Amino acid sequence: MATREYARTQTAGVRTAAVDAGLRAHMNKVYALMAGAMVMTGLVAYVFGQDASIVLQQLKMTGSSAGAQTALIPASVIETLFFSPVRWVIMFAPLAFILIGFRGSALARMSASSAQMMFWAFGAVMGLSISWIFAIYTGQSIARVFFITAIAFGGLSLWGYTTKKDLSGWGSFLIMGVIGLIVAMVVNIFLASSAMQFAISAIGVLIFAGLTAYDTQSIKNEYLAMRAQPGGEAWLEKGAVMGALRLYLDFINMFMFLLQLLGNRQ
Repeated sequence: MATREYARTQTAGVRTAAVDAGLRAHMNKVYALMAGAMVMTGLVAYVFGQDASIVLQQLKMTGSSAGAQTALIPASVIETLFFSPVRWVIMFAPLAFILIGFRGSALARMSASSAQMMFWAFGAVMGLSISWIFAIYTGQSIARVFFITAIAFGGLSLWGYTTKKDLSGWGSFLIMGVIGLIVAMVVNIFLASSAMQFAISAIGVLIFAGLTAYDTQSIKNEYLAMRAQPGGEAWLEKGAVMGALRLYLDFINMFMFLLQLLGNRQ
């Protein structure tokens, strides 16, 4: 009896160790994919943002982008992308990626490598979409807010991964908060209220801080649920991409709202 009990204990310990190792590998992949997309976003945003800042100054001084000494992107291209109706296409392009490219049915037809490439393409498009921040805020304040966001994100994600508290009840509340936030942002386009903008930014930081912890725990729980299911390994390959997308969006949104609160304008 003692021998059988010992054997069961040892077997349970081996299974637990295997689960822990698999979970760590899955989470490492999620964070690596997210980091790759963040690098892509940062590079695109910096390249286009710096040149957009130069063109903006030229437009203010002369009313034309002709003669603007951009670093890499031709001034005429920058003017078309950011100072014409095309800017609305760029603004909503990331949303189109999420609604069309990352839909469940579209994702199901893709291979894991295709989903990964689309995620990095999404990171590049997002970089183009937010590159205007380099024309509005100082580079020093952008870097400062980025590091603040990185520290906050890391702490919140770690807490979501390690806490024994069940965060599943946060989901519906936080999603309702995101919807309310979007409505408030649309309304403020017409009101242009600085007080309302401050409130939106502060609430946005809190909502996406909560989503960081919630999504991290959800990704962990989804792995534990799917690894034992038939065909679960294949799902987890794409699940890592979707998990990276969720955390990426949490980071980007928290960064943008913090930048509105703490960034120094040029």
